Amino acid sequence: MARKLLGILLASGLLALLAPAPAGAASRLIAPASACPGQASLDAPAAQQEETMLCMTNYARQQFGEDLLEPNGALAQSATDKARDVLRCDEFSHYACGREFTYWMRSTGYLSAKCWRAGENLAYGVSSYGSVGSIFRAWMRSPTHRENLLGDFDQVGMDLTIGRLDGLAGTRIWAQHFGSHC
Repeated sequence: MARKLLGILLASGLLALLAPAPAGAASRLIAPASACPGQASLDAPAAQQEETMLCMTNYARQQFGEDLLEPNGALAQSATDKARDVLRCDEFSHYACGREFTYWMRSTGYLSAKCWRAGENLAYGVSSYGSVGSIFRAWMRSPTHRENLLGDFDQVGMDLTIGRLDGLAGTRIWAQHFGSHC
């Protein structure tokens, strides 16, 4: 399948629903750089950029009246595994390598509980289109991504992996895995 990289390609998997925020509300949910520094930095270590993404996510949730998301090791590992598989299979999709998005969460044991909710945000970009700020703003403009960011979840794991996708070196793959146990 031919792909065009026109900015950012996004995808969202959602098993929990939330009424979308009004269009004008999205701007008040974006953290200023003073609250979440490093939004435009492409040179910072991946772990630091992931911390900035968590900061922006929790800032938006707090402004929206939702509880903050707690980092979860199993979800972080599933997000890492997913981002690496996207590159390994050269397939940007919730079904990368022929697996549905919950596969990676299940493989870490996160979905072993009887009752759970899960969601996934994916994005990729090259150059400045892959910065924390540009990805987060794009997710907030997308109803399904915003539903995950502001949804009925209490835990999150995320990963930034850089590699070659569809022949483009330096592609920045962002994976965010959301979860809750009932």
